[in-house]
This record gives sequence, structure tokens and C-alpha cells, in this order.
Amino acid sequence: MFKPYELFIGLRYMRAKRRNHFISFISLISVLGVAIGVTALITVLSVMNGFQKEITERTLGMATHATVLERNENLNNWQQIAAQVNSHPEIEGVAPYFRAEGMLVNERQVSGSVIRGILPDEEPKVSLIADKMIEGDFDGLQSGEFGIIIGKELSRALHVLTGDKVTLVAPQANVTPAGIMPRLKRFTVVGIFEIGMQEFDGALALIHLDDAQKLFRKTGPSGLRLKVTDLMRAPLISREVMSTIPGQYWILDWTQRHANLFHALKTEKIVMFIILTLIVAVAAFNIISTLMMTVTDKQADISILRTLGASPKSIMFIFMIQGTVIGLTGTLLGLVGGISLASNLESLVKSIEQILGIDLLPGDIYYISTLPSELNWNDVTIISVVAFLFSLLSTIYPARKAASTEPAEALRYE
Repeated sequence: MFKPYELFIGLRYMRAKRRNHFISFISLISVLGVAIGVTALITVLSVMNGFQKEITERTLGMATHATVLERNENLNNWQQIAAQVNSHPEIEGVAPYFRAEGMLVNERQVSGSVIRGILPDEEPKVSLIADKMIEGDFDGLQSGEFGIIIGKELSRALHVLTGDKVTLVAPQANVTPAGIMPRLKRFTVVGIFEIGMQEFDGALALIHLDDAQKLFRKTGPSGLRLKVTDLMRAPLISREVMSTIPGQYWILDWTQRHANLFHALKTEKIVMFIILTLIVAVAAFNIISTLMMTVTDKQADISILRTLGASPKSIMFIFMIQGTVIGLTGTLLGLVGGISLASNLESLVKSIEQILGIDLLPGDIYYISTLPSELNWNDVTIISVVAFLFSLLSTIYPARKAASTEPAEALRYE
């Protein structure tokens, strides 16, 4: 598309001459503007990807990828259903659970809690809670001994530690000669876990499935929790599993339970991309300014080229080459800076904390006490293309302005 002389002249205009040092300085500012914009975009989106990954892992590590439920609320034949579900090649684990709500009481401290009945041997197949114990032993939940495992924030609210007693108040009531009395049971705290999310650390309590069924007078678990091999395929896998189970069953996957959370994260990432793209847009305006100044400075050169036979299209290409080189150089520098910064962000933040002697993300305030970074090459590609397109589009108006120069008018006072 470009002839050799057009490319030669366009690249030559990039070099400073005695009379256009200021234009070269503005060109340098334009390159740095594009580079900073690309670096900021890559770094910020990598941090947001890291936070999204951390939240996803923490949420779904304790929640569930999919849940099998029965319409009569009790899954009495759960062993048979679990065997059928587990035969699916994309199911990693199956475990029964019982869910209820109640109040935990220790002297004057009272806290509402979500009670989850589990089997200690089966639960590690579908959740990470066994790896998140900070006190006690996960295997301390034994049938008939009425042990309980609670979150760190819940233990703090109740002022209890491992070995202490708490009273579980069930919402069901007992009819006695003295009247209607709430159903109470003393439990021993056998462990404390910490997930890093208030939803679980401050409200979840685990007891043995057998103890839960006795206390709440149920004959079976509430359902089955499933762990799939690929989170993104959870809806499809759930539908495939449901088609193989006979009877009145239905399945909820994580996209239905936590849709609002992950939709908000995705929306926030898109908004941040749009906002930070304005930095690149500002740099593109700098390219326009640079080229307009160059066009004004090179009026005589343009006129001479026109009189020698250069077409308006050739003049356009000369200045488009100059703007394109500025944008391409800035984009490449931004890629190097953004990828380097995003890849080493965690260690860089730790170094800054050590030098300044401060904690930028205190663990007692933020649930994620580190600054995670997850470099996504699809994001890098999109950012590069957008930055280059902005740079290319910014060359059109100055180049057309140069192409419209009239040789006789420009050379009148030369």
C-alpha cells in the first residue's frame, strides 16, 4: 500500500531536526501516553482477574458447584442417587448435606447461624473446609457425640474456643407439660475454620449429619452437593446429570445461586476497561496534536512534494505512517511494562510494604489480604488492538489536512 519514498519520509519526520525539537518532544509525550495507558489497562484488569479468581475459589470452595434436591425435601435414598450421579465422567465428588437455621448461644452471646449437617469422610470431596481448619480437627465430628465446627468470626462473636460448649437452639418447638419449649442441644466446639469470607466465617456451623437429623427430626439429608471438573460447564453438566436420575429431583448449579455476585464482578471489569481506555484516548489526542504541528511545520515540504508529482493520497500516507509508528511504539512499550508489572505485582507490593512498614491490605479489614494478579492473554490482545486502532484513527484528520494543502498557497511566502 505504501511506496518506498512515503515510508522513508514518514519515518524521517520522526527524527528531530534543529528547528523541530519541540515537535519531537511532543511525539515522545504521545508515545509515553499510549504506553502508560496500555500498562495501566493490563495491570488493572489483571488485578481484577486475580480478585475474581480469589472470590470464585473461596466462594465455590465452601459453597457448591451444583446441588441435587428432591421435591419432598428429604433425600432418603441418597446413597443410590449419589452412585448414579458419581458415574458421570465430569463429576469429581458427591456428598450429602443437611441444611437448617438456628441460633448458637454461649452465656449472653447469641448469634444466628446456618447449620450444615455433613459426613466428615465425604465432605472433603466437594469443599475445601478440611484444609481451612485453624484449630481442632475436622475428623472430630463423630456421630452421636454432638460436636460442632464453627467459623473464626462466629467463634469470636460467641467468645468460644475449641473445647468450649455452645447451645444450639433449633427453630422447631417441643410440646411439654410446661408448654411449648424451644428445642435445645448442647454441642462441643471441636474445630474452628477460616475461609476469608464473612458469609462463611461469621455464620456457618458444621455438625455431623446423624446429629443434625436427630436434632431436627429428619429422616434423610436435604440433598447432595456436587463438585464438577469444569466450573464453566456446571450448568450443562447439571442438566446431563438430571436426565440420568429417575424420580422427582431437580438440580441447582452455582450460576443460579451466585449469579448476582459474578455478574457484578463482570460488569465492574467492563466498566473499568471503559474508564481506563480513556487514558489511551487522551494519548490519541496527543498524537493528533503532534501530527497537526508537524503538518503546519512541513507546509513547504508538502508543497514541494506535490509539485514533484506526489498525490494527495501519498501525502496522507506519509503522515499516517508517522502517527502509526508513534502508536505502535507506545503500544509495544505498554505491553512490555504491563506484562512485567502484572506478572510481578504481588512481590512488588510486598516490597513496598516492607520499605514503608505498612500493610496496604490489612487482613482484619479486607477478606483478601494480598493483591492477586491473573494475567489474561485475551485481555492483553484486546487492549493492544484497541490502543493501536485509537492511534491509527487519530492520524486520519491530520493526514487529510496535509493532503488538502495547496502548493501555490503554501509556497507564496517562501
